[in-house]
Amino acid sequence: MIEVHHLTKKFGDTTAVRDVSFQVRQGEVLGFLGPNGAGKTTTMRMLTCFLPADEGTAKLAGFDVTSQSIEVRQRIGYLPESAPLYLDMNVSEYLSFIAQMRGIPKSDRVKRIKHMLDVCGLGTVLKKGIATLSKGYRQRVGLAQAMIHDPDILVLDEPTSGLDPNQIMEIRQLIKQIGRQKTVILSTHILPEVSATCQRVLIINEGSIVADGTPEELTANAKGEDRVNITLKADPIEIEAQLSQLSAITSFEQVSTNIQDAQRYEIKTTAGEHLCQDLFRLAVKQNWLLSELRHDTLSLEEVFMQLTTKE
Repeated sequence: MIEVHHLTKKFGDTTAVRDVSFQVRQGEVLGFLGPNGAGKTTTMRMLTCFLPADEGTAKLAGFDVTSQSIEVRQRIGYLPESAPLYLDMNVSEYLSFIAQMRGIPKSDRVKRIKHMLDVCGLGTVLKKGIATLSKGYRQRVGLAQAMIHDPDILVLDEPTSGLDPNQIMEIRQLIKQIGRQKTVILSTHILPEVSATCQRVLIINEGSIVADGTPEELTANAKGEDRVNITLKADPIEIEAQLSQLSAITSFEQVSTNIQDAQRYEIKTTAGEHLCQDLFRLAVKQNWLLSELRHDTLSLEEVFMQLTTKE
């Protein structure tokens, strides 16, 4: 559905996007991540025909963004970070205008507008001026304009910006639902949103793709130490003496717990699953009362930092 090959964009002496290639299948929700200035917004603007590429090609729904830009625009819905709204219109007028501009037949416009009002929760503000709406409601209106023509591809830049927690959950569910039939590229700084919404993650840094895979694949393949958390009832001196003898442990520290008379330790290791087995056997052998034993891999946030910082 989306094919990008060696896409490059320069602004003077600065290369904002450098030789970027990737594909997105139909029915896939792709999380597009990167720190500020990494090149993700520039990439999205090239894919949506707002900026021409200096090198490389991109096709959306089989159409080239350079030579067939009209066909591409007809098949995508785009929500930039700042929603493109006419503040002097009310919600009903604006969506009617967008439906007309999108070429939706007059006989279908009322039906499509009503559907977007239901999907985006805009029924209570239908006649309100857009200028009077909160940022969250303006974002909903922006989502409605991006989807009103039922596009094959949705490109969403920070779609939950300014929404309250309940609205964020609703929009996440909406994106997941849309992604079952359509192709969605979602750019966001909220990493838990990616884990909750996206089947695949693309991370860009300094204009280049540095990671591509499912959230599970990225965390599994990241370099770094696993963590094991253990909580048990025993003499801390005895516990620490035994932990110090396990070669798989690189370091450990005692942390607070609300379990009375229990000791909790956070352990760093290069062999998480095996260490859990060893710790379980040790607790049984020492007759310790074990209440928690949990293996944690690197989080997506930690993977992101690892890939996008020089430290």
